[in-house]
Formats: sequence, C-alpha cells, structure tokens
Amino acid sequence: MVSAGQMTVASWEQLGSISMVPKSVPSMKPGDLLVRVAASGICGTDMHICNGETPHAAEKVTIGHEFSGYVEAIHPDTQTSAVIGDLVAIDPNIQCGQCSFCRSKKYHLCGNLRCIGVTIDGGMARYVSVPSSAVYVTRNITPEVASLAEPLSCVVHAVDTGNIKSGDRVLVIGAGPIGLMVTALCATGGANVTVAELNEMRREKAYEFGAATTTDKVDIGGDPINGFGFDVVYECVGRADTMQAAVNYAKAGGTVVWVGVAKPNVTIPISPFDIYRRELTIKSTYTNPYGMERAVKILSDSKVNWSNLISHTFSLEEFDSAWAVFKKGTGLKVCIRPSYD
Repeated sequence: MVSAGQMTVASWEQLGSISMVPKSVPSMKPGDLLVRVAASGICGTDMHICNGETPHAAEKVTIGHEFSGYVEAIHPDTQTSAVIGDLVAIDPNIQCGQCSFCRSKKYHLCGNLRCIGVTIDGGMARYVSVPSSAVYVTRNITPEVASLAEPLSCVVHAVDTGNIKSGDRVLVIGAGPIGLMVTALCATGGANVTVAELNEMRREKAYEFGAATTTDKVDIGGDPINGFGFDVVYECVGRADTMQAAVNYAKAGGTVVWVGVAKPNVTIPISPFDIYRRELTIKSTYTNPYGMERAVKILSDSKVNWSNLISHTFSLEEFDSAWAVFKKGTGLKVCIRPSYD
C-alpha cells in the first residue's frame, strides 16, 4: 500500500503552459483502485486544454488521459476482476449513469461526464486513483502500447461511424497517430485507403499501417456527381480548411466523418444545395463509447505493429522536453513514463 506523500505532476496551472508542480499522492474512495502510471501519451487535447480551448477542463488539473499502469492497491470496498500487479489501460470517461443519455446507451454524451486528465487529475503523474469501471486488464502488450487503448477506442468509434464496407475507397486526411489508427482499421477491414498528409515522414509511415497510396495534394479527378471521389472521408486534423476539403472529396452518396477536434470558434462555409444534390452524410465523433474493450483486444491480437506509433519516450522529469517535441510535430506519439520499470 502506498503511503500518503508528495509526487510531481504535469498540471495546467495557467493559460498557455503546462507546469511541473507537487501534488499529494491521491487517496482511494470505495470503488477505486490506485494505479502506478507506467506510460502516458501526450494528446492534441492536452494542447487544447493548455490553450484554454477545452471549455469543460478544470483549472490546475493534472493532464494525461491516455495512460496505462500497474494496479498498486485496491480499496477494500472495490469490486473488480483486476488484481494487484495487473497492467491496465484506463478509460478516462466517467459517466453519471442517471441522465437520459446514459440510460439510452449514449453515455459519451452525458452532460455530467467527468474525464480523468481533463476535469479530474489524470495520468501525467506517478499515481492516479481511478474507479473500477475505468480499468481494463491487458495481456501480452507493453505499457506504451497499452496507453494507446484510449485513442484507439476513439478510432474504433470513428470507423464504426463511417460504416465502411469491404472495397470502399477511403480517404484519411492527416497521418498523425489518430489518422494512422484510422488507416489501419479501415485497411484491415478491406477498404482501399488513401492518406493525405503534407509531412513526408508521416506519409511514409502510413504505408506501415496499410495505406494503399499517399499524397500531399488530393485530386479526385472529376465531378463527385459523376462518381469521382471517395466513399468515406475521415478528417483527422481538426482545421477549418481540411474539414471543408473533406466534404469536397466525398463522392455523391458518400460519408464524411469529422474526427479531428476543431477550436470552439471555428466555422466553415458549406453549401446546403451541394450536400442535398450529392446526398452526403456528414458525421462527427465524440470520445469513445463502448470502444475500450475492443481497443484492448485489437492491441493484443492485431497483426499491426502498434508500437510504431510511438516515436519518442521521456521520463516525467523530462516532461518539458517532451512537450517541446510534441509542439514541434516532428514525431508521432510522444509518451511519458512516470514510473517505468
């Protein structure tokens, strides 16, 4: 059992910066487990939090919502199948269970949703206390790969939302970690995937995840009304220009899925007549409903080498260097190892 004490965490202390500050080792409540964090990924959402672009984020919150770790202790009044020493992936989203969304199997839309690493202290720390419902035991994978479960669960939801079929022509805009995960799941599902990405290193990496072709400039070759374009387009960047382009690249009858997270004040012009004439379906995805179990299975069983997504690893003491690498965008997934051993 870990005794009460201090630990250093990466916390959103003020607008525009993440700071290393001391906080107390968290205590457990009934229903909780204490997890010793082994790997915690930096995500674009962390940057949105830092810049004040996540309206529901709590001030002075310890960031880190993509993480894995070892079960260190279990509260006596907690029911769980996990045992001390298990490597677990964490679902950061905690629903209220009482609202109409929760009772309609749409818990990700819960108005009272709490999120570890966004509204309550997260995994960019040595220890975190989590409810048993958030814990998914992993097998035969490393802590770094296990920390990919949360983003992959979001991608599971996104790919489901696109409703791809074998033989579909799919365009993925953006080859960051999320775009590459989308590419892998679409390709293993039988789709022919084109990846659009400006960064040459990321375009090359896309082939490792199943892309049939890559490009730095999309040309659909003709009028979408005449069948040119893609059956499904996944936008995985979150910028106004790429979100609008995603609509333009879908052929008549196609589907556009906005996966990327735009800033709250971003708007784009769309022609209602064009959507009507092409009978387009435009969808978005929000978090990861019912995706964690599947994500853990995919990470454990898939033939995809998911560790290739992780380009950099740092200790928690090196967080400032990790944050600088992340902001430059020169790598892929930047992973922190707060208590790796």
